[in-house]
Amino acid sequence: MKEIKVLGTGCANCRNTIALIEQVAQAKGVAVALQKVEELREIMGYGVMSTPGVVIDGKVVHAGGVPSRDKIEQWLAVGQT
Repeated sequence: MKEIKVLGTGCANCRNTIALIEQVAQAKGVAVALQKVEELREIMGYGVMSTPGVVIDGKVVHAGGVPSRDKIEQWLAVGQT
């Protein structure tokens, strides 16, 4: 199971990112533990200055804007982050 954190203060792009990750994970049959991180101090702890940010298994893989469906599919592919 991949541990995914979406970093952001609750803006529309952050909500869209969460929804898109959930949709892709469900379509691919990939189990994910999705967590929303809204605490600014924690977001900055990852070095993310523009949101939404995406952290998979402790590694920042995206920051600033909603990621593409293709990019999310790559993240969820077996062995990829």
